[in-house]
Amino acid sequence: MKGLGESARTAIAEASVVFGGKRHLELAAALIKGEARPWPTPFDAAMRDVLAIKGHKVCVLASGDPFLYGVGVTLSRHIGSDEFTTYPSPSAFSLAASRLGWPLQDIETVSLHGRPLDLIRPLLHPGRRIIALTSDEKGPRELADLLSETGFGRSEITVLEALGGEAEKMRVCKAGEFALQDINVLNVVALEVIAETDARILPRGFGLDDALFEHDGQITKREIRALTLSTLSPRRGELLWDIGAGSGSIGIEWMLADPSMKAIAIEAHPERAARIRRNAANFGVPGLVVIEGEAPAALSGLPQPDAIFIGGGGSEPGVFDAAVAALKPGGRLVANAVTLEMEAVLLAAQAKLGGSLIRMEVSRAAPVGTMQGWKPAMPVTQWSWTKGMEP
Repeated sequence: MKGLGESARTAIAEASVVFGGKRHLELAAALIKGEARPWPTPFDAAMRDVLAIKGHKVCVLASGDPFLYGVGVTLSRHIGSDEFTTYPSPSAFSLAASRLGWPLQDIETVSLHGRPLDLIRPLLHPGRRIIALTSDEKGPRELADLLSETGFGRSEITVLEALGGEAEKMRVCKAGEFALQDINVLNVVALEVIAETDARILPRGFGLDDALFEHDGQITKREIRALTLSTLSPRRGELLWDIGAGSGSIGIEWMLADPSMKAIAIEAHPERAARIRRNAANFGVPGLVVIEGEAPAALSGLPQPDAIFIGGGGSEPGVFDAAVAALKPGGRLVANAVTLEMEAVLLAAQAKLGGSLIRMEVSRAAPVGTMQGWKPAMPVTQWSWTKGMEP
């Protein structure tokens, strides 16, 4: 309670009902004069108990900054900002940075509280510093295991426990030598990333190495993928449909462009759909949604996309027309063809709707007897089109 200002203390004391976790209510017990009401289990994101007594003096307790992945974010979805006052305290990230002497503007921060550990994978670059908020006492070891398995076992881990409380402490070890015991359930992990020669580093930019993906040959090759994503032109917060997703490489790189990006992969083959899910986890974008089914039927009921890529199955009846109809006004549609049948679809689309057609050909050096020569890959025809704005 020593960390609370006078205004926050007064708000607690004057409230007729105080909501919070069991730990928070125990900490504030000396100040609470009204009813102390713990959150229901499981937590109700609709905040029905709070809304039921709207108009009364209600206080909600939260740790640190309630608008950094906190209960304040949840509350603001149901109550206007003019109906409540917030008294934030330093977040776990701010507290950790102050203890370590790390400038927050120069490091990566990620909340893994109730979220997949895989989210840290795109941040693992040599020499970078990361502060990660974990879910519980198991989090630091699980992070250390992930680092060791992906070639970052020499990275230095600092576990900061019970920040701001009487039990606060810091302990340091190497990820590959993690042996810390009795870790406080409230902790953050600070990482100084050191990569080994075989580390799985996910470069920034488009056209990641094909070898990073698990695939059965049905993958948009890196050079074509780079040009395709450039044409799709990802913008923050947008949603992509990847129809005939294969290995999921287009949707995965789309989501790696920015944490706000969303993608839905539509894939008819069960084995490939499962492979897409594994790839998404291994690339740190577990939020990639995989729809197992055949287009166009599998497109029904999906949220409207800002961009669509058709990489497989585009020549099947109804797929192309369904994609054009579903796309948002101002959205981009990009389709690649390697077969004559799909190329005919793209030529017809260009004749009807306009847009741009390009032909992409890539050759790679390969042995020719005792020498080397160019071995061409199958040429790819690409059609791109932007849907007009509706009047």
